[in-house]
Amino acid sequence: MTDSGTSSDPQHLPGGIYHALRPGCALLRLETTASREGVLDGAWWPRSHDIGAELPALLDALTEYLGPLSRVGLDATAWEGLPTRVAVDDRVVHVDSFPVGDDTILITRGDRDHFSLLVVPPEATPEAARWAIAQAVLAGNVSSAERILIDTAGGRSAPIE
Repeated sequence: MTDSGTSSDPQHLPGGIYHALRPGCALLRLETTASREGVLDGAWWPRSHDIGAELPALLDALTEYLGPLSRVGLDATAWEGLPTRVAVDDRVVHVDSFPVGDDTILITRGDRDHFSLLVVPPEATPEAARWAIAQAVLAGNVSSAERILIDTAGGRSAPIE
């Protein structure tokens, strides 16, 4: 998702993007060089905790920008209905369970190119989700997904319920 407009919005996202964010959105800041400095490569705000229903749309959107994906890593305890694989464009993407927490999803392209996305809880308020997503995609962000969500719930923005 891109927007050529500029914004003085404190969330550091162009106004058109900031106001368009809604459950089911993925926002990416992709830096595919070896010198990636940020902790996170993007953010995702799923509509529910049903990963079988949510994951195909995310992988479809990511494939458009990243090309063929090979693996997804997420914490099985945070999701309902965890599949072992998902088909995207006639390719199989393997789904692995790792204790990464419910705030992160790992995407692998090829053998070694990994992308880490903040997962905003589906029940987050729109304002809290927008703030968390903006922080996750901020160039040079050094905060973990967990820290961003704690800060959001701690009053730096509208709470995540």
